[in-house]
Amino acid sequence: MARKVPAHSEKLDNVTIETSKGQEFTVGEIKHSNRIQKSATPKQDLSWYVKWTASIFILSSMSIRGVEGLQMYDLMLSLVGVAGWMWVGFLWKDRALILLNGVGIILFLNTLIRDYLAV
Repeated sequence: MARKVPAHSEKLDNVTIETSKGQEFTVGEIKHSNRIQKSATPKQDLSWYVKWTASIFILSSMSIRGVEGLQMYDLMLSLVGVAGWMWVGFLWKDRALILLNGVGIILFLNTLIRDYLAV
């Protein structure tokens, strides 16, 4: 039998929760703390893996940006990265991520077609 307890209730404040890292906090400590970070994004699901993989691709492309002879690799890494972030946008139903990365994909594909695939 489940009972509902309002979020502002003090009935659960002394219940201890153990984190995956082995730390223990009371519900009251978590609820009222300014030092305990509470992430707003999902962890260890598909979107978590996609966003970190896409971020690695984007950081890799940024690390070689401006290096003579590596422009094609920069473009490809960037394209994969923004495509990954667009996928995350769809998974999160986040229109800002979808719009930003959708436009990024179009721009990168335009550059790829114009500069590297045109005959």
